[in-house]
Order: sequence, then structure tokens, then C-alpha cells
Amino acid sequence: QVQLVESGGGLVQAGASLRLSCAASGRTFNRLHMAWFRQAPGKEREFVTYISQSGSTTYYADSVKGRFTISRDNAKNTVYLQMNSLKPEDTAVYTCAAASTVLVPRRDRQYDYWGQGTQVTVSS
Repeated sequence: QVQLVESGGGLVQAGASLRLSCAASGRTFNRLHMAWFRQAPGKEREFVTYISQSGSTTYYADSVKGRFTISRDNAKNTVYLQMNSLKPEDTAVYTCAAASTVLVPRRDRQYDYWGQGTQVTVSS
């Protein structure tokens, strides 16, 4: 089992930055693929970004490319999401996810473990 706990969400104005953290426990963190998804009210959950076990490979949704950066610290069992130039359309609950094996990183069904999520609200 893997437990994931997100933190760092909040209410910010458009153009501001936030950094989300996701702390993992329960299994060897450096063997886990990690990702962030988000879900806005009335919308389906969508892929935001992915990072491989070593951190050497990352993928981003087109909507966040160039503004968001995913990273991980395997010594701290934590993955981060740095969000810059936030827009009102980034408002959502952000949830981190983990899996031992991932074939299609953008598909949420690939992930076995999920956190509770953290709310990010961006005002205009």
C-alpha cells in the first residue's frame, strides 16, 4: 500500500505561483511513477503532469506546459508541482497519483494509489 498526502493548495490571484507537495509513504518511493491530475467542478478529472521513477522523464498537459513543473525528491519521498502564472481556469482539486507500472502516463486508470487532493483556486 501507498499513502499519498498533498499539501500547498490555496486561494491566489491570477498570475501568482503555488507549489504543491505530495508526500508518499508505504512503499519504496523511487520505484513509483508519479503524476498529478486535477478536477474542476462539473468537469472530468484530467491529466496535468507525470514524472518517472528517476525523474528523468516528464510529460505535461498542453494547458500547463511552460507554466507548471513537476519534480521529485526521492530522499524525501515527495513529489512537487510548481505552478507559475496561474490562471482562473487552473482552479481545481489537484490530486497526486502513484503506480508501480505505467504504460500510458496520461490515463488515470494506470494509477493504483491516490491522495485526497488539495484545492487550488485562482481568482481573476
